[in-house]
Amino acid sequence: MDWQAILTSLPSLGAGMIATLKLCAIAAICSLLWGTLMAVALMRAPPFWQRLLHVYTSLTLALPLLIVIYLLYFVLPEYDITFTSPQVGVLALTLYYAPYIAQVIRSAIEMLPRGQWEACRVLGLSRTEQLRDVVLPQTLPQMLSPLVGLMIGLIKDSALLSIVSVQEFMYAAKQAISETYAPLEIYLTVALCYWVLNSLIDWLARHIEFRMTRYRRGMQH
Repeated sequence: MDWQAILTSLPSLGAGMIATLKLCAIAAICSLLWGTLMAVALMRAPPFWQRLLHVYTSLTLALPLLIVIYLLYFVLPEYDITFTSPQVGVLALTLYYAPYIAQVIRSAIEMLPRGQWEACRVLGLSRTEQLRDVVLPQTLPQMLSPLVGLMIGLIKDSALLSIVSVQEFMYAAKQAISETYAPLEIYLTVALCYWVLNSLIDWLARHIEFRMTRYRRGMQH
């Protein structure tokens, strides 16, 4: 094991990891917002828009993320629509993961018993009060695990962006390998970093879910 190669590459790898975290944070926020809007539209929009969103969702589920990246980076410029590499990265991840998020949110909301919605109307609760006091306390614990799984997938898939010169973690790893000629050491370091990062996210999500469902366990006792 060439420890010197790892030590030499740590600054550039650290910069790449920071770039990945920033890019993934922006993409996660955008995909959550777009996914939430899609979920609402799929439940309440006119039939035409619902059919359009279903087509979009079907295409996303059928296509690899790599195809989406290629379309945005190589095909759109042919029609005078150009994005920078980081913009392509955020847009590709957002467009790809938002439909999955929309399905998770819609499924969780539709699982609420119809009687609860009727009770909200009888009590005269506003939309905001329904969301805050009835919907979110029951649906967030159900949504948390699948949403965290999607966010972990988003982070792992961000490594594909190195092929279009997005200067993220995997791009930094390739640069480090070209300078140190130590692919085993660099890739093992990268793998360890991804494992630690995603394990921390998973642990945090489990901790939050435990606290959110504490009242249920209290009721059972």
